[in-house]
Amino acid sequence: MRKIIHCDCDCFYASVELRDDPSLQNRPVAVGGSADRRGVVATCNYEARAFGIHSAMPTASALRRCPDLIVLPPRMDKYREVALQIRAIFRRYTESIEPLSLDEAYLDVSDCDAYQGSATRIAQAIREQVREELGITISAGVAPNKFLAKVASDWDKPDGLTVITPEQVDEFVLSLPVSKIHGVGKVMAARMAEHNIFSCADLRSQSLDQLLILFGKFGHQLYEYARGIDKREVKSNRERKSLSVETTFAKDIVGVDGAISMLTDLLAELEKRILRVGDKTICGVFVKLKSADFRQTTIDRRYEGMREAPVFAQLLEEAWPRLESPLRLIGVGVRFAAGENKVNDELSQVNESAEYYRKNQLDLFTDIG
Repeated sequence: MRKIIHCDCDCFYASVELRDDPSLQNRPVAVGGSADRRGVVATCNYEARAFGIHSAMPTASALRRCPDLIVLPPRMDKYREVALQIRAIFRRYTESIEPLSLDEAYLDVSDCDAYQGSATRIAQAIREQVREELGITISAGVAPNKFLAKVASDWDKPDGLTVITPEQVDEFVLSLPVSKIHGVGKVMAARMAEHNIFSCADLRSQSLDQLLILFGKFGHQLYEYARGIDKREVKSNRERKSLSVETTFAKDIVGVDGAISMLTDLLAELEKRILRVGDKTICGVFVKLKSADFRQTTIDRRYEGMREAPVFAQLLEEAWPRLESPLRLIGVGVRFAAGENKVNDELSQVNESAEYYRKNQLDLFTDIG
């Protein structure tokens, strides 16, 4: 039986800013891009959330909801520094750490002897040490697997600790809304509602074959999650499947020629990032476009030894007719062959997350493989 902890910092970027400037306490604060550059909110504190502000919301919309909102530019070097300090505290208890982003991670403490092997007490100790040493709070979930630990960490935010023991799994899962399952967004939840599936208990009423018919291969995962089963291990060395760079423009790019002219800087940055991840076999290249009205398309091509500008320009020309609209975002990227050269340098992971944010004016959320 595994003992898994999922740690998730509360409003991470905003928490660091409030820690460093106590005058911001009890005021609505967001970290994000500027409204006049079409920035978006990366995160905000709970005072701002009371106005309906949330991550990925355009900053201009957030300011309309809360004119007194304090919008701070991101300080990724500082967030990276704090993230590494948090990882150092995790390592006091285990080397089995799977970072998901700067501010959250899975820990497998099954073999940890601290506190007589109690995962609950280890999670309590981690939260206390992060609060006392770094001045920010962490919510944590403790459970026998990753699925339930992640659900639990979100159960009592902010600054909460939720424990699901093996004996409690069945009862807990039966009452769990399907919206709490990772991978079930608004669209999937609406599809489930059409079949009167609203909870994991409803999922259990469906056979595996029925779920596969309704939801494809995701149906197998739903079948197991509805029974509290998740066999995934905490993987310290994550395999990167892709790498990309994208930019949201302050003004829409009109015309395919104008879009192609933007590729030079993007490709230069992409090459820098490829060099940083080391010797990996590239198996594909792609271009991503997002229109002014937020429609999105991605077009891929098998890699045949060429990732120069003409290849990406051709992909962009092929993708353009799908939108036929001024563009707010252009992205370029590569896909890596499976099973090769896992990214195992934790510092490199944190550096790349920070660098991505800094370069891309917060259309945020890089693909982390």
